[in-house]
Amino acid sequence: MSDDEEYLDKSPAAARMGKAAEYLVAASSILATGGELNVSTSLVDDEGVDLVFHRRGSTATLAVQVKARMSTGVQVQQGRLMAFVRSQTFQPRSDLDMLFVAVEVEQGAIMTAWLVPSPVFAEMVSEPNSRGRFRFSASMKPDSMDRWTPFRLTAAELPRRILARLAELEKGPAPASAL
Repeated sequence: MSDDEEYLDKSPAAARMGKAAEYLVAASSILATGGELNVSTSLVDDEGVDLVFHRRGSTATLAVQVKARMSTGVQVQQGRLMAFVRSQTFQPRSDLDMLFVAVEVEQGAIMTAWLVPSPVFAEMVSEPNSRGRFRFSASMKPDSMDRWTPFRLTAAELPRRILARLAELEKGPAPASAL
C-alpha cells in the first residue's frame, strides 16, 4: 500500500479525532499563555484554515492549517509524522502557517509539533504527487536533524512560538530572505 493509499484509508473516527486535536491545540495554547492568546475556528474548512490565533489587544492574526496524527498510528509509533497538504487549497501567504502535530491519544496531549510558515513550506516541499498533495515527513526523534528540525517544537514551546509569529506579523512583512 502506498503512502497515499494509507493516508486515504482512514477510519470513520479520523475526522472526529482531527477536530479534537485542533481543539487540543487551541485550548492548550490559551491556557499556556494565561489567556493572552485567543483562537477562532472556521465553520467551513474549504480554504485550508482550521484555527486563527490572535493576541489579546492586538489586531494581527495567524491562520493555521492543522494536520494531526495520533499515537495509535504506525508512523507515529515508529517516530515519524507524515501528512499531506492538498495543493488545490494551499495558498502560501505570510499570515498562514502549517501546523503538523503528533497527539498522544491516551493522555490527550501534544507529543511533538512543527509550525512552518506557509511560504517556507512551499519552498521546502517537492512538487505535488499524482493526487495533487504535498508530502510532509519529519522525524519525531529528538536527535534527528532532518530538514524540518528547525520547526520542531515541544508542547510547551508551541504557544510561545505562536506568540512570536504574531509579534512578527505585527511588525509587518519580513523580507523573503528572513522567512
